[in-house]
Amino acid sequence: MNERILVIEDEAAINDLICMNLEVAGYQVTPYLDGAEAEAGLTRDHAYDCALVDIMLPGKDGFALFPELKNYGIPVIFLTAKGDLPSKVKGLRDGAEDYIVKPFEMLELLIRMENVLKRHRTYQEVIHIRDVEIDPQSRTVKKNGKEVALMPMEYDCLMMFVRHKNKALTRSQLLTALWGVEFEGETRTVDAHVGRIRKKLGFQDVIKTIPRIGYRLEVDE
Repeated sequence: MNERILVIEDEAAINDLICMNLEVAGYQVTPYLDGAEAEAGLTRDHAYDCALVDIMLPGKDGFALFPELKNYGIPVIFLTAKGDLPSKVKGLRDGAEDYIVKPFEMLELLIRMENVLKRHRTYQEVIHIRDVEIDPQSRTVKKNGKEVALMPMEYDCLMMFVRHKNKALTRSQLLTALWGVEFEGETRTVDAHVGRIRKKLGFQDVIKTIPRIGYRLEVDE
């Protein structure tokens, strides 16, 4: 086990306790006590398998830091004293993998984190769909061996389809997962991204339109 875990928690005692237990369990740990410092650190090194993030942080709070972590493809578990329903809904709707309210048992944290890591290990190997090759670790996409330039949100949208292959995804689901919003009747954002992915990858007959619902990526199992 060599997974690298990012721990962003401003209470030094809690941060130390989490890091100590993770290291005993065999993980490599990088701690931060400040959100802005963590953000700066990510520009230098963002090869993490999971991030444990407090919400109420100095410098930059966890919700504000989340898009940066998401952009680097780092799964996030929020650890917070904010146990109110609106905060939980926001964290999960934005795309966090889990939301754990303090105080928590260390064993529970380890089990939940391992579940997140298991889900994402499935998508660390290179994925092949017809003549397209997707490398989740480098976030690169190639067609016939030549790299295709996808915008970050186009890549995230493509990976949503890959993770839910052969399942219909509604426009609302895609909007919520990728942009953290729900639009009433506004679907052009999703349609535009899907259109560009289809054109760049030649996926017109791979990403199928499901009338009045959304889209489905169809591949042979």
